[in-house]
Amino acid sequence: MAFILRRPFAITATLRQASKPAQSLSIRAFHNTPLKQQKSFFTPKTTPSLSKSQSIFRGTFRRNYQQPAANNPLAQGDFRQRLLTGAALVGGTLLAVNLIFNRETREDGGMPPYERAYLNDTFMHTGLGIGIIGLAARQLHMSGWSVRLMSANPWLVLGMGLVGSIGTMYGCMATDPNNYVQKYALWGAFNITQALLLSPLMFLQPALLARAGLYTAGMMGSIAFVGATAKQEKYLYLGGPLLAGVAVVALSGLAPLVVPATAARTLMWSENIWLYGGLAVFGGFTLYDVQKVLQHARLAEQGVIRKDAVNESISLELDFINIFVRMVQILGMRNQRRK
Repeated sequence: MAFILRRPFAITATLRQASKPAQSLSIRAFHNTPLKQQKSFFTPKTTPSLSKSQSIFRGTFRRNYQQPAANNPLAQGDFRQRLLTGAALVGGTLLAVNLIFNRETREDGGMPPYERAYLNDTFMHTGLGIGIIGLAARQLHMSGWSVRLMSANPWLVLGMGLVGSIGTMYGCMATDPNNYVQKYALWGAFNITQALLLSPLMFLQPALLARAGLYTAGMMGSIAFVGATAKQEKYLYLGGPLLAGVAVVALSGLAPLVVPATAARTLMWSENIWLYGGLAVFGGFTLYDVQKVLQHARLAEQGVIRKDAVNESISLELDFINIFVRMVQILGMRNQRRK
């Protein structure tokens, strides 16, 4: 049941990332400012074509994010130094998390081959699904979908996103794994739905998205390693607390829709809960989901349930999306403070 409340929250993250006030990014001011004030873009009597809207957004994108190296001190750093720093960060995180949370290792002599095979199959589907989401989001953005999505009613987008995400997710999970065509068709539709909602992130700097993806992969990889090598069923008790935590984080993500803009302190706290509390909650979900995969592998080996790596991968994909969106926003805020 945990994944039911995860999706609305990633959708809200996407909408808020795309419609942040003008003090964050100038590209978002285009969407938030009334049309009558955008004299250089629109006229009150006519609406520009899709190709013209694309050129406007791409021109703004180039001006804001593709600055020359001479004016961008971040682009002048040594690539090797950045690579070593990233590797040290991932390795240090892996070591620290392993030492803190993985003091009690498995008592059965290690992971059996059937558990390892099932876990590898799940990770393969997770990586394939994330790749589909990334490629589809890029193609949708280039086709002008991001422009139409940002111009649409946010409540309509939220409602259609919920219906599409939850409908395809439940349809995929309810399909028998032996029915390959229907299973993978619904799984592909689920990934395309996520791409439809996340495509506005492509307006951001590619280097920022790459860094966020690297940090997300490092964080999830470290936590997944702990979950895979920890004592059997050690972290399965986290299901209930994590469900309560994701409900709190989801409500904090919806706070800007109901809290007045004058309540700045309340909005600041809700933003911190949404960002950093969300990182903790979905990191815990990664740990829980990995141990759940191993438990399902044991049950499948006993003949209690059927193996279904596609269903297992959906939960990990949602964990990745929610952590990635928060990483993007944190890195974007950090870059804004440096300017």
